[in-house]
Amino acid sequence: MHPQASPMLFYKTDQLNQKEKDTFLIHLLYSILEGIVLGVLALNEFVFIKSLKGTNFELGVLFQFSVIVFTGLIFINEFLRRIKNKRKLLRVTALVTRLPLFLLIFFPKSDVAMQGNGIYHFIFLGIFFMYFLASPIVLPNINLFLKSAYRHENFSKLYSSAVSINKIVMLVVTFAYGLLLDWNPYVYTYVFPFIAIIATGSILLLSTIPYQVVEKVEIKKSFLQSVRFSWENMWQLMKSNKSYLHFEIGFMLYGFAFMSTVAVITIYFDRALGLNYSSIAFYKNAYNIIAILLLPFFGRLLGRIDPRKFAAITFGSMMMFLFFLALTEYFPANIEFLNIKLYYMLLFYILFQSIFAATMSLVWFIGSSYFGKDEEAGDLQAIHLSLTGVRALIAPLIGVLFFELFGYTITFGIAMLLLLIAIFLMIWSYRRERV
Repeated sequence: MHPQASPMLFYKTDQLNQKEKDTFLIHLLYSILEGIVLGVLALNEFVFIKSLKGTNFELGVLFQFSVIVFTGLIFINEFLRRIKNKRKLLRVTALVTRLPLFLLIFFPKSDVAMQGNGIYHFIFLGIFFMYFLASPIVLPNINLFLKSAYRHENFSKLYSSAVSINKIVMLVVTFAYGLLLDWNPYVYTYVFPFIAIIATGSILLLSTIPYQVVEKVEIKKSFLQSVRFSWENMWQLMKSNKSYLHFEIGFMLYGFAFMSTVAVITIYFDRALGLNYSSIAFYKNAYNIIAILLLPFFGRLLGRIDPRKFAAITFGSMMMFLFFLALTEYFPANIEFLNIKLYYMLLFYILFQSIFAATMSLVWFIGSSYFGKDEEAGDLQAIHLSLTGVRALIAPLIGVLFFELFGYTITFGIAMLLLLIAIFLMIWSYRRERV
């Protein structure tokens, strides 16, 4: 096959070695399957409040579960680092965490059957808690596998190409799923059994990426000794790498802003703006389409500039999309077409949300990898994800509490202030080293 005719899509294959080509093909197929899964999960919070009639705080808990699981990395990072057969670990994780999605086929399929059955809220939350338990195992290993296969100069470019395909698949699935949900709000009970199979298969595929285990002489430790060592190792990495420390403090501020508003935005779309599933899918797809077009550019940009400068762009774009989102309540002019309610003010929201989606999908997953050696990539990402779990302990529910007490505007305003502080911190940290 001629190099230009290969499926690398956004990257010339004659610039890649054979290991990179083989890895990218697996990475691409994994991204396609995960795109299908994420396309369905993109409307999960809306399914919970519109179809299952979940409460505001239960909605906060649902999002909290998606990130609180990373807290476990504080305790299991040392064990993950020492497990040599990472392929087997990924395969067991796939079966244990993804197959329970099949149980959603037994959920009620009508308003009458769902009425008064709050027990299904807790079962739903439990199933997705199991699903999200895969993240603290899968995500650090993705970075570890890819960093061992991709050369530094190709890492962000290949990663952004795979993310672009992932988003294309995701937006098509989200749009189709939104139409199905408007036709039948309980169609999720038929969709998720198929998603269980696809989600399991994607991790099994990921486990086939070539990975050479680095042999190290390990001293066996007890559970408590291992946890203590993990804590000390993570703390030393943070203390000895000031740039990385500042990067993570900035992400803590951003993360609180993001997590405190994500459930509130779901409520806002449903109750303040009165959007149906098709309209919600439209807004998600609109910013994702622009994000896909921007990803190759930002993938190359991340390879050329400091991740802190890149993060400042990300935080700024989120601050702006929250600003225009909040303004929509006060300037609600809109038109309707094809069962979609289009607010004029949300056009600016779409623009800045697309920049945020394109940049965050890169800096959140691989930004931390730029602050250390290749062999430290897994540990640095584990710290990054652990801190995500720490802020998830309180941020989502605090956000819902702010909304219940103060309303949408103040909740969004607090988040914008935190993002502004994070931006100044990133700029200060970068300039501090340049002096």
